[in-house]
Amino acid sequence: MTVSRRDFVRLSLGSAAFMAARQLPAQGVAAHTVKPLPRPAPSGRPFYAHFVDVAATAGLHAPVIYGGVESKKYILEATGCGCAFIDYDNDGWVDVFLLSGTRLDGDPPGATNRLYKNNRDGTFTDVTEKAGLKAVGWASGVCIGDYNNDGFEDIFCTYFGQNRLYRNNGDGTFTDSTKAAGLWNEQPRWGAGCSFLDYNRDGHLDLFVSNYVRFSFEHAPVPGENVNCNWKGVPVECGPRGLPTGKHSLYRNNGDGTFTDVSQEAGIASAAGCYGMTVVAADLDEDGWPDIFVACDSTPSLLFMNNHNGTFREEGVLRGVALSDDGLEQAGMGVGVGDYDLDGHLDLFKTHFAEDANGLYHNDGKGNFDDLTRSSRVAVDTRYICWGAGMVDLDNDGYPDLFVSTGNVYPEVERKLPQYANKTPRTVFRNLGNRTFEELSQEAGPGVTDAHCSRGCAFGDFDNDGDIDVLIVNMNEPPSLLRNDMKAKRNWIKVKLEGVKSNRSAIGARVLARYGGKAQAQAVLSQSSFYSCNDSRLHFGLGGFNSVDLDIYWPNGLHEQYKKISANQLITLREGSGIVSNKGWGRS
Repeated sequence: MTVSRRDFVRLSLGSAAFMAARQLPAQGVAAHTVKPLPRPAPSGRPFYAHFVDVAATAGLHAPVIYGGVESKKYILEATGCGCAFIDYDNDGWVDVFLLSGTRLDGDPPGATNRLYKNNRDGTFTDVTEKAGLKAVGWASGVCIGDYNNDGFEDIFCTYFGQNRLYRNNGDGTFTDSTKAAGLWNEQPRWGAGCSFLDYNRDGHLDLFVSNYVRFSFEHAPVPGENVNCNWKGVPVECGPRGLPTGKHSLYRNNGDGTFTDVSQEAGIASAAGCYGMTVVAADLDEDGWPDIFVACDSTPSLLFMNNHNGTFREEGVLRGVALSDDGLEQAGMGVGVGDYDLDGHLDLFKTHFAEDANGLYHNDGKGNFDDLTRSSRVAVDTRYICWGAGMVDLDNDGYPDLFVSTGNVYPEVERKLPQYANKTPRTVFRNLGNRTFEELSQEAGPGVTDAHCSRGCAFGDFDNDGDIDVLIVNMNEPPSLLRNDMKAKRNWIKVKLEGVKSNRSAIGARVLARYGGKAQAQAVLSQSSFYSCNDSRLHFGLGGFNSVDLDIYWPNGLHEQYKKISANQLITLREGSGIVSNKGWGRS
């Protein structure tokens, strides 16, 4: 009899050996390590995506301030933050929103979140103050969604201290509605990942927030103080192990601009003992109801399955996404979502710490996952601490690739151990179309090989030229904006969804694009990567195919089909009404 990994873990749940495997201290982060797989010979196939960092010429000059530069005293300085592509003014061109932190000795000049308006000519203008979004503090994650269904995307930011909800006023400005919406914390918390979702399918976006650790400056240990404050023999900031875990929250949208905390009755509060990071909400078992995946650092990751009655059950271990393939905890940070093998189901890609492989989890369509990290050849590289993640078609060949942003959390380690550099390159794994990947570097362009200490990244088409570009947060440096200069023409389609009975942002919708006998699944997400939000227009590369059939599964249950849609265009679909005119699409 063949026993699957999932069955083995299920049988092991009550064993003393399993419990012991969950509790291996030794250092502040999960100690799981793997040896990299041998690299196969290069395929020799050309890669047509080519990335160049154009942030400076585009006007993204301000650095993302975040903690100490040469060393970090506390973990608060090290985790960093996310970013977003958001079309805040509905002109059909995605704008840029960047989070920022501060420093222990006070707020330096320029330490603020920033909103950049897209000028439609490859440049951006800083409109932060005009938009009312200037804010200083220890920001973590961002999620985007139209929580009041007025047709304009709103912004929610997590923080150490107090999270913030910004209502889009529709005139280029935002109002801090945190208190008015009932989202004010009476006690400081460390908000981490977040995601808007309509968990009860009432047409209003609810909100899930993960919390990382319970932290205070008064009680936080310092580098070298205990076993959780050393790495490779070097004193470093402490944690997350050794620090109390956070508690995660679910807020129900009351439909009147306010939210109610339903964490207890929904079954979210019972999932304790995990250091929560990036949050992804999508219908992973294809039952028409959104589920919630939380990448967790140095503890088992969480998968909340929707019970259709306002409650969830946590089944991360049972469904194969909580632990490594050998049943150990990993330092889960970022999450990419997509359909890498074109079987019509949403797979997951989770980033991890150095000397461990990032995890690729294949979905059987019922929300059960198999860890295919090794067989897919993603495990050939374990050198870097990995953060932002995307499962996106970079070269428009019809097969989603993998993109990862990297960077150290211990800048001081490099001085004693130069092999653990603080600034490291990005990584690209090109999809070979046979369920395996090939790691590329020079072939993907200087925007990939350039070294930075990066955190969150977002994927979208900022110049509306039909390919995927990448926005990346760099610690204590200006961000990177990687423009994709495709070296060959391949076909594509973009899908923009507008909910009517469903939430206006159509968050939670699942789209199947059918071409060449295959079906690629994508979902409209409020957060993915690391603490970040992608362009809400779903992008499908089509290779040489000139048309595509689309299946739209709306959050409120409606299923619509569209046949033989011509390639190389944006198509905007309104729930129940079909194709409507695009807003501002095209190049100036």
